[in-house]
Amino acid sequence: MKTVLAFVGAVIIGLAIFEITMRPSGSERTDLVLVFVGVAVGVAAAGVLLTRATLRFRSLRTAVLLVALAAVVAAGVATVISAQLMFLDPHDLDLLFVVLGFGSLLGLVLALTLTRPLAADLERIRDTARRVAAGDLDAGTGVDRPDEVGAVAAAVDSMVGQLAAAAADRERNEESRRAFLAAVGHDLRSPLAALAAAIEALEDGLADDPDRYLRSMRADIDAMSELVEDLFLLARIEAGRLEFEREVVDLAEIADESIEALAPVARAKDIHLQLDAAGPVLVSGGPAALGRVVRNLVDNAVRHAPAGSRVLVRVSEEGGATVRVEDDGPGFPPELVTTAFDSLVTGDPARSRTHGGAGLGLTIAKGIVAIHGGEIWAAPGPGGQVGFRIPAAG
Repeated sequence: MKTVLAFVGAVIIGLAIFEITMRPSGSERTDLVLVFVGVAVGVAAAGVLLTRATLRFRSLRTAVLLVALAAVVAAGVATVISAQLMFLDPHDLDLLFVVLGFGSLLGLVLALTLTRPLAADLERIRDTARRVAAGDLDAGTGVDRPDEVGAVAAAVDSMVGQLAAAAADRERNEESRRAFLAAVGHDLRSPLAALAAAIEALEDGLADDPDRYLRSMRADIDAMSELVEDLFLLARIEAGRLEFEREVVDLAEIADESIEALAPVARAKDIHLQLDAAGPVLVSGGPAALGRVVRNLVDNAVRHAPAGSRVLVRVSEEGGATVRVEDDGPGFPPELVTTAFDSLVTGDPARSRTHGGAGLGLTIAKGIVAIHGGEIWAAPGPGGQVGFRIPAAG
């Protein structure tokens, strides 16, 4: 429908220009209307055939050349018919044919010149798509132009970049997953091996102090139970299925209770735990869940603080209910500050097996804080600096 309207519009515009410039008589006007309509119908029919034909071409350049040639032919036909109506003598008519032929040749040369870079750019885009399909994610089109072809090339380059980034992320996640499973396997294998050895000693009557063996076995069971509990808790957090009853609680009191619970561990490492809180800091949340966050952060600080140092826990209402945990350890490397709380992150000293645990504490803390509508962060060393902030109770 749009094509028909375009042809009708072209006929009307042509007749209007002829009317204004030539001021024709009635017979001339009738003849020209017949010529214009006849040429328009012929060009429209040729356009339909060309549209179907160009869809079968394997080369866009050939299609463009054919369309350009058809346009020249249409203009030539209209000119020749008009010249016939003007009763040109044979010499003038021959001259007109020569000029039209020369113009057509120049038009084809111009079309060839203009379509060469277009075809080359499209070829580069096609080759890039093929290379990407073959797995080469370093491919690029190298096409830089402001038209639609340039937009397609930019979209292809952007897509390749996104695919490369996704592949790199997938590889990092796979590597982290393997390291994480290895850490969990190590943390399970060690107490299991110790349990097996203790049971064997008890069965063979080689245990000189059975009570000590039983206490060791209990400690190994507790360690495995804690790891399994952490895994289930992390799974619930990542699935969005961690539920708890919210109530108004004092975050400073929760921090004090966490410090008291970890005091024996800190004393064993000659580390002094200190609380800095000016007064109550009320929040709406789960007491047990928030206590888990504070204990995880303090426990991580105790693990990495040097003997004879202190771990300071600050609780304030700075921009909300805020808890900061500071220690004199090495702290987080700058490259891991933004990912320290993400799951399956490797290379983090806080998650090293030499310090015990599969490194789930910080990830669990991040999930619980997020459920409370807050944020958690770490600062680069020297000195461990972690903290979180959640909305205060209204």
